[in-house]
Amino acid sequence: MHGISVALLTEDHDRLSELQGRIENTRLARVVYSHVGFPAGPTDAILRQIQDQRAEVALIDITSENPQSAIKAIELIQGNTLQIAIFANGSMQQPTTIVAAMRAGASEYLDNTAGSEALLEALTRYSSSRTRARGGAGKARIFTFLSAKGGAGSTTAAVNTALALQQAQGDVVLVDFAPVGHAQLHLNLRPSFGVPDALQNLHRLDASLLEGLMTTARDGLHLLAGPQQPYPSVPTPAELARLFDLLVNHYRFVVVDVSSRLDSTTRLLSDLSNAVLMVAQTDVVSLWSAGRIHAFLEEGAGRDRVRIILNRYKKIPGFTDEDVQQATRCKVLWKLPNAFQSISPAIDHGAPVVSQENLEVSRSYRALAVALAEAAAEDGGLDLVYAQEKADTRKKAPSRLVISPARAGQ
Repeated sequence: MHGISVALLTEDHDRLSELQGRIENTRLARVVYSHVGFPAGPTDAILRQIQDQRAEVALIDITSENPQSAIKAIELIQGNTLQIAIFANGSMQQPTTIVAAMRAGASEYLDNTAGSEALLEALTRYSSSRTRARGGAGKARIFTFLSAKGGAGSTTAAVNTALALQQAQGDVVLVDFAPVGHAQLHLNLRPSFGVPDALQNLHRLDASLLEGLMTTARDGLHLLAGPQQPYPSVPTPAELARLFDLLVNHYRFVVVDVSSRLDSTTRLLSDLSNAVLMVAQTDVVSLWSAGRIHAFLEEGAGRDRVRIILNRYKKIPGFTDEDVQQATRCKVLWKLPNAFQSISPAIDHGAPVVSQENLEVSRSYRALAVALAEAAAEDGGLDLVYAQEKADTRKKAPSRLVISPARAGQ
């Protein structure tokens, strides 16, 4: 596995090996260049070495005795290199130094007394943020599907959307992170390997091995299957970042199904995703759950990446999209028609309904795939803006949602 390439600069010989150990212990990064001393000017050989070694992150160690030399080094790296993130490592007791480092160009400031955990968190954030350039860098977009409640239809939506994307765009992988993988049944597959095997082999996972873990479905869709039985361990942020770093560089679209899973892994997958598509229905329990799941996923993230997909949708008089948004605190992206008579046998036979012609639900899935593929990144970030949201510029006053048992039963 490649890992994140780090260049390490410090003025303290004793700190060099300590910092190298912290970087290697993250298992998410590797040191490609280390040096005692900082660049003195824009033509310094240190800057050329950092770029020649293709460092993605430069870790600059700041001493309390002479912080200005490190600050100058950050400015030189920021001004004379391309696409290199800068992490500063220094004392948390010197606020003026922290401010100066950030103004000079550091994107992270790490406590020099901390262990590898703080560095791991910073590297995970960096790995996630690299997807900001996906739209123009040929890296995949990630769409995560989850259920607002059990039986809402997350796996059905994920499988059919992934297949529609594969038919229209190509280079799509469906990753099954459900507690027990059902996507293989929807596709009538018997995979030999899957997500647990990928996580267990991260230390040697490359494009070739990843390809070998995939099961090919109809139309060339790749499936990284879920576990055959509940998987006992929870992947760490570093493990997820490493797996998805490889996936987004190998495919055009990554569709993830977490089904009804709600744990730290679901939140991490949400943070890695361009959009989180929560499958719900227009009933009290489903919408009530959707609002709370939305709050769980968005907590502390400050992002607007969750959208509602209303499955088995039937129009209820007097019940609007604004009512759904008021209840769930997130926008309605799509409405899939109620097509139980077609969906149920399609699942039983392992023949996704999107492959059937002349069905309203099939056309709806194909149109959803188009909307996802054409969505624009807002300000170059992870969160996507969809065509209908761009077109609707009117400010609507939120309505109050009152769902009575009588309405819920309609």
